[in-house]
Parts: sequence; structure tokens; C-alpha cells
Amino acid sequence: MTGGSGPDGGGVKHSAAYYANPRPPAALSGGAGPDPVMRALQDLASAVEPLTARLPWGGPPPAPTGDLRVRVARLERPVPDVAVLTLVPDRSGDRLPAWQPGHHVDVVLAGGVVRQYSLNGDPRDHARYRIAVRRIPGGTGSGLVHGLTEGATLGLRGPRNAFPFARAERYLFVAGGIGVTPILPMVQAAHRARTPFRLVYTGRSRASMPFLEELPEGADAAVRPDDEYGPPDPARLLEGLTAGTAVYVCGPAPLIEAVRAHAPPGTPVFSERFAPAPITAGAPFEVRLGREGPVVPVAADESALEAVRRVRPRTAYSCRQGFCGTCRVGLLEGEPEHRDRPTGGSPRGAEFALCVSRAGEGERIVIDV
Repeated sequence: MTGGSGPDGGGVKHSAAYYANPRPPAALSGGAGPDPVMRALQDLASAVEPLTARLPWGGPPPAPTGDLRVRVARLERPVPDVAVLTLVPDRSGDRLPAWQPGHHVDVVLAGGVVRQYSLNGDPRDHARYRIAVRRIPGGTGSGLVHGLTEGATLGLRGPRNAFPFARAERYLFVAGGIGVTPILPMVQAAHRARTPFRLVYTGRSRASMPFLEELPEGADAAVRPDDEYGPPDPARLLEGLTAGTAVYVCGPAPLIEAVRAHAPPGTPVFSERFAPAPITAGAPFEVRLGREGPVVPVAADESALEAVRRVRPRTAYSCRQGFCGTCRVGLLEGEPEHRDRPTGGSPRGAEFALCVSRAGEGERIVIDV
């Protein structure tokens, strides 16, 4: 993915094979060898892409596209603090790229702020996209979205997929709050394909849970608001789980962790997070902003993005997990520990992903900002 800040290329060159099968990044924990989580994500993507050609809801994943101008054709607020936007091409004759359940787009808001939002409508409808955004107190992106009106125009990049939906014998879908956004198209696709599934949808209250009325009629769906059933119980969430079931979960981090922790060994669990990549056992290092700029210390338990934004608060970012490329900047000096996953464009060796990449203990890197 591309966007935000950073140069377009230059520096180290790699072959096409590098981008087709990039090396896994170093361990997020700071240890030796490739990071097991990122290796698993890379292996998953490689395994899923051939399968998607046989899916009943579409062919192979679409190639990323450049910037597209879209217009807010409809703005709804089905529940408090959630804005649902229907987006159409701003220019007559433009077509929106195809997408599949699990895909998201980069939305370019006022001031160049970029945020990623899951596509939530019907993948068969190529005339419009739909996204849903919950207002987060103090959140820049959600605040800008909730300030939009019908007729407003936005920039769009994508669609892209960090939450691939693969064929399985049966599915268990677990959605928490606004996490239902990417789950709903999966549920509807499985229902159309007559693939057995169960949905567990949790939230604070029914009044806070969007899209309840869009759940397929007659589907095996358990709606469990906290004010009626109490906080989610992992045992109840995974009730009836059998061999051959793929689990898809999206929502708050505690919900995702609970599902992962209580799923039987060998159960495939797929998740999408709305939070930065975790940092464990990281080491402190320094970042110099340009060859003559200030030196910014980065603590062991924070990202370079957090540290740099203390000095440059307008530094662009989006996913905070090393996928989208928005916060990649040019690397002038130093030996970085690359922890992002290349998605094309300029070579990773000449760049530094502020949200996840690091350096060794006490070392200094120089970035082009």
C-alpha cells in the first residue's frame, strides 16, 4: 500500500521474485529470526490467494488501484456514534474496483489524514461502496468522518485485504461492536453459498449494534448484548465448535485474544485488529529526523511513529500494523529491523516503516522527513 509521506523510490533494487515472495520480517519481540506472527500472515496470504479463485463470491483479489475520487451519496446514523457512508464515484463513468469480503480501503480525509475502513456492502454491487465508522472520543479520523455531509468528496485507495476470507467446511463468525463491519459481508456470502455457519454478535446493547436488521433471515445468529447477557464468555462464543470450522473474529482486542486463547488447538482463527501491532521485549533506540534534524529517543515499549509524532504531530499514518505503507519514510543511515510486510512500490531496504520497524538497542537511524 502507498500513501501519506515518504519518497517514491530509489536506493536498493530487488528482483520481481523478491516482491512475489518477500522474506518474513525480523521478530517483533526483538529476538533472532523471522517474526512468527508476520511469517504466519505471509504464509496465510500465499495459501489463500489460489483458493479465492474458486470462491462463489468472486475471483482472485483485485490489484491495488491508485487514487480515486468518491462522493458521499448517502450518510446514515443507524445507531448512536456510528456513521454509515455510501460512496459513489465522483466522476461520471468511473467504476469502483471489485472487492471481496474482508477487503478494506484507505480513505483520504481533510488535511491528508488517511484511515483504513472495511468495506461493508454487497461485493456484487460495483456502483457503490459502503463503510461504517464509530466515533472515537478524541479520534482524528472518526471525528472527520462524522463531520462529513452528503455530497462531500473524498480520496480513496484500494481495495486491499489484510483479512482474507477463504473456503472452509463451516464457519464461526464472532463480531464485537463495530467489528461487525467486515464480518457482515462474510456472513452474507456464506449464506448465499449455503455454507454452514454460526454468528455470535456482541455489543454494549442492541441500541449500539449496527446492521442487526441486515443479518440473513433464518441464519444461525446469536445476538448477545452485554446489558442482557453480561460480558462475552469465551466458552459461549465458541460453543459447538467442531473440526473443519474456520473462526473469523473482529472487534476489540480483548475479544480477539479471548477467542484465540480458548479455541481448540489446530483451529484456524482469522482476525482483523483495530489497534497498533503489539511491541514486546523491544529495545530503546534513536531516530534522527533528517541529517541535521533533532534526535528523537524511542522507548522500548513504544513505536518510532509515537516518538516522532511527539515532535512532528502531523506525521501521516494509517493502519499502525505495517501493512498500508502510509508511514514509510526514506532511510538515510542506519541498520533497521524491518517488521513491515512489503506490498510493492519502492524497495523496503531504502525505507523505514515508523509504526513497526525498529533498530538495535542504543543504535541510531536517520530518516528522510
